[in-house]
Amino acid sequence: MKFKLLAIAATSAAASLAASSAYAQSSVTLYGVADAGVEYLNKAAASNGGVQPGTKGQSLFALQSGNQSGSRWGLRGIEDLGGGLKGIFTLESGFNVDDGKMGQSGRLFGRAAYVGLQNQWGRLTLGRHTTPGFDFGLAFDPMTISSRYSITSQDPWFASRADNSAKYMGTFGGLTVSALYSLNNNNQEVPGNFTNGREYSFSAIYASGPFSVGAVYDQTNRSQATALSTNKLTRHAAIAGTYAFGQAKVFAGYRYAHAYNGDVLVGTPSHANGSSNLAWAGLGYQVTPALSLTGAAYYQNLRNANAGNPWQFVALADYSLSKRTDVYASMSYALNHGKSTLGVNGFNDQLGSATSSNSEGVQPGANQFGAVIGVRHKF
Repeated sequence: MKFKLLAIAATSAAASLAASSAYAQSSVTLYGVADAGVEYLNKAAASNGGVQPGTKGQSLFALQSGNQSGSRWGLRGIEDLGGGLKGIFTLESGFNVDDGKMGQSGRLFGRAAYVGLQNQWGRLTLGRHTTPGFDFGLAFDPMTISSRYSITSQDPWFASRADNSAKYMGTFGGLTVSALYSLNNNNQEVPGNFTNGREYSFSAIYASGPFSVGAVYDQTNRSQATALSTNKLTRHAAIAGTYAFGQAKVFAGYRYAHAYNGDVLVGTPSHANGSSNLAWAGLGYQVTPALSLTGAAYYQNLRNANAGNPWQFVALADYSLSKRTDVYASMSYALNHGKSTLGVNGFNDQLGSATSSNSEGVQPGANQFGAVIGVRHKF
């Protein structure tokens, strides 16, 4: 009898340990960021829905969400399938702290929604992803593509995402490679036209010690509601590098863009088939373990568009109150020439016309100054 009781107890303990081990091999993590601040803009569109011809706009104070990081919450899961293979998923939802509304045009998981597999050779996922251009911007934009006052004001492609896509990422020593293919980047698949809305992109980033360098290429076909013999498309290519020494880190980069088949680039709404050159440089400095300072300059040559060549300058001070909470102050100045309409948060056609309901655009040729002070908490 004692032997039977002992055997039953041992069997029960083994089953319990096996269940605990299986449970420990999978996990789901809840994470997020809440970021909000008060922004000041000069020469912005009037609050009555636009500025009058010949005027330069008015000052604006606004509570803004997601200034340094887009406010978000997400779920990230991983399961060990054995033999080094793991199942993974990410669901990430953007929201606005100032009014509680969902971001990304009301999508529940607009920032990311994908599932896939990974092992020592990398990971392959299916769903809605950030593009290799987004990942490239995170690595080489001095402002880490912050929602306000960064390289995304000059070109929102650096913050792009792709629906209906497959994405591969792998790291081999100091080299990280990425590739993405989207069957349609805007959920408008058209029978008989498999290139409609198609996007494909490749990137490679190499880091060794204080030095890193990267390159990225992207081709995006615009989604059309009907089958067309030719599709509007834009090509992007960029190269950039960083070098860290002491408490400082320098950044430099270049991006080329060209529109085809009647497509237009941001900043040139009335000029089809244009091209542009965008160059940038920046410096980050860790003054103390808590305080960091960053500065950046961006210059874009909107070729053959008669739209001027705008500059943008950005400065940021960030102070960490803890590992999760920091306060920041950021400012930017957009310097326009000719008919250029770059504001500190983007071109008029990127934000909406300065003569319509948009409250942040500028009159053609007008310069703009913006500043934001805020707090960010990561969980």
